[in-house]
Amino acid sequence: MYRLMRRINVISRCAALYRTERYRDSELCQNHNTYILCICHNPGLTQEQLASRIYINKSNVARQLAYLEQHGFIERRQFDKDKRVLLVYPTKKAEESLQFVTDVNREWNEYITEGFTDEELDQFTQMLDRVERKAKQYFDKNDTNREDVSEQ
Repeated sequence: MYRLMRRINVISRCAALYRTERYRDSELCQNHNTYILCICHNPGLTQEQLASRIYINKSNVARQLAYLEQHGFIERRQFDKDKRVLLVYPTKKAEESLQFVTDVNREWNEYITEGFTDEELDQFTQMLDRVERKAKQYFDKNDTNREDVSEQ
């Protein structure tokens, strides 16, 4: 099992390096990948919902959102019913960046699965889906005790 996690970690770190290289000439960094995707596809999430959805602790989410807000990618608005709650919305700049972020992810996925047959890719995806569901299941049961994990 150690070899499985080691491989998953190496793939994740290589993907982060790839995104770092591709985002070099933009205001985004590899950490912002998940934020742009999630916020653009789910405008109006609370910061807490965002943290829960992307499996990153609340303090890291707050830091990254501050950066994205300062650089014009998102705006945070107070929730009408509870002024303590902030809702996160993409700006036009984030929406314009979405295609670039999506393209970078697609290019990486195509690169690492190059040479897979359609059947192999389907089987691989199904197995990863099962592993992902199991991993999420562990944290979804106990969401309030989520520990800090590295940003992906």
